[in-house]
Amino acid sequence: MLDVAEIEGRIPTDFGQDAKVIAGAHDILRACNDLSVPWAIVTSGTSAILQGWLEVLDLARPQTTVVAEEVEHGKPDPAGYRLGQSRLGLSHEAKTLVLEDSPVGVRAGKAAGCLVVALLTTHTIDQLATSGADWIVSDLRNVILHGRDAKTGRVRVELQEDESAGRRDMISSEA
Repeated sequence: MLDVAEIEGRIPTDFGQDAKVIAGAHDILRACNDLSVPWAIVTSGTSAILQGWLEVLDLARPQTTVVAEEVEHGKPDPAGYRLGQSRLGLSHEAKTLVLEDSPVGVRAGKAAGCLVVALLTTHTIDQLATSGADWIVSDLRNVILHGRDAKTGRVRVELQEDESAGRRDMISSEA
């Protein structure tokens, strides 16, 4: 019998040699860990494919993950993001920032009550904008973490000017 998760788990190792990490991913994940920012990966992929990509792309490991086999309904349902918040010890009302590259993911983040930065990596700016993204940037080099308040846990996030994503404004916010 064919095991889909097993087959998916082989994709990164068998075909991932040409895969590219989203620009800025290593830096922002390192910053999250250095600043003790709680973070999770919420994906529509299986655990096997996620673990494979984390290994092949040499990405930092999150405090928790939410994968396809753990939620009844996938994105755009908000259940994955809500489960991620719970696993991080955050309330569903907590000001949470989601970094997403797909319209259904943007809709899931918004439905979960999160602020969403969409990455202009796999979809058009129009697709991301109409899905409800709060901000759109070309990649993660434009998302800068400046510190975390030890008392409140709030993180200062700066979205840098990004003309390629159709934005000419500097956004600074605390999430």
